[in-house]
Amino acid sequence: MDTWDIKIKKIHDCLWEVPREGEMKVPARVYTRREHLDELREDKSLQQLINVAHLPGIQKYSIAMPDIHLGYGFPIGGVAAMDVDEGVISPGGVGYDINCGVRLLSTTLQESDVRPCIDDLLNDLFKNIPCGMGIAGKLKLSEKDYRDLIGKGAKWVIEQGWGEEEDLLHIEDEGYFPGGDIKDISEKALERGKNQLGTLGSGNHFLEIDIVDKIYIPETAARLGLKKGQICVLIHCGSRGFGHQICTDYIDSMISYMDKEGLKLPDRQLACAHIKSGIGRSYLSAFAAAVNYAWSNRQVIMEEVRRSLCRILGISRQQLDGKLVYDVSHNIAKFERHLINGEERTLCVHRKGATRALPAGHYLLPKIYRDVGQPVFIPGDMGRGSFVLVGAEKSVETFYSCCHGAGRLLSRTKARKMAKGRNIRKELRKQGVVVNARGKRTLMEEIPEAYKDAEEVCDIVQHSGIACKVAKLRPVGVLKG
Repeated sequence: MDTWDIKIKKIHDCLWEVPREGEMKVPARVYTRREHLDELREDKSLQQLINVAHLPGIQKYSIAMPDIHLGYGFPIGGVAAMDVDEGVISPGGVGYDINCGVRLLSTTLQESDVRPCIDDLLNDLFKNIPCGMGIAGKLKLSEKDYRDLIGKGAKWVIEQGWGEEEDLLHIEDEGYFPGGDIKDISEKALERGKNQLGTLGSGNHFLEIDIVDKIYIPETAARLGLKKGQICVLIHCGSRGFGHQICTDYIDSMISYMDKEGLKLPDRQLACAHIKSGIGRSYLSAFAAAVNYAWSNRQVIMEEVRRSLCRILGISRQQLDGKLVYDVSHNIAKFERHLINGEERTLCVHRKGATRALPAGHYLLPKIYRDVGQPVFIPGDMGRGSFVLVGAEKSVETFYSCCHGAGRLLSRTKARKMAKGRNIRKELRKQGVVVNARGKRTLMEEIPEAYKDAEEVCDIVQHSGIACKVAKLRPVGVLKG
């Protein structure tokens, strides 16, 4: 079908639905504004959302957040909940970078403490947190290390000296996903991951030194430990080559499974297997290992940030008081209880470029945030602000999900064309943002114009009742691969 022929009906100002037709199992819903619908038709992400609605066992809707853009199989920003008995698990519905996520570190520092030494600080971070495609880190995992990491998650790296026990209380699921087994992971994946723990990677991954620029809900901000003028650090990365290889391995296996089972879908990129099948269980085992790897990776990076700030500023850890606000996962699938037609059922919720947004009082929230709701982070681009939100009541309509960022507006190719002949570092420094990156190509692909306006994305989320804005962060220093 030509995407320009797709019929879309309005549910409310920021929610649109493609009605169920043909082989679709459920309608497809997208949270956006009317003026952006043509963009979704043009980049084919709307068609991908419709394709997801064909998956066996999908419940209620195929859903896309306002950061929706073209992905592999599923659109990025896509959410799909599957019945555990009849439904499927799809690696494309999780993403290649399994458990890519964002964590926020708060400090006692002010801009005046950091601004004079921002170049030295970024250089030190760049030295101690390897960035770029395929770059190795300080740690090298043995088979025993892998088994311990898979069996304990972020707790294992904390036991090795990378952080504090209290950090676990501020990580989704306390930094551990059960069910992983090294036997379900290929030698190639183990080899790719053995020396990448504590590395940032490339692409849209970043480490960002921010100032809390605006506070929207003072009481909630205070509960999160945020106040205006404070220095915070956002970290965005995932499971690196380890997760990427696991995804690659199982997509290949699931295409064979689909052929054998006669499972036909509109797009081969929706490669999947029934959750209770042998290949489905094996993927979920390898997936769990990658989830734990990603949490451990961000934990090591955060600890390096703490050490770097203390070293460059000449302060103690007590003076820094670097506290993890929260670590939020995207590119993940979780087994959760949800109401379907008045009946509570266990579903496998795929969130690809989407995060949980649990409202206050939800039983899955850690006790520290049960009265305010789950922190949600929506990063912007290198030149504009990022946002801290908390989950709100209407997130029940999205299986308690929210977007994970602003979302790309331009492809990487188009971004490079737009950036040709420009000095991106110089442009950003004029705006008060110092950038340290391994390659010029990455900066060209990650120019601010390549992304949607994060504030508009947050406004759609807030208008829809999915999450509420708590604070805005303004970048002063950025580390890129």
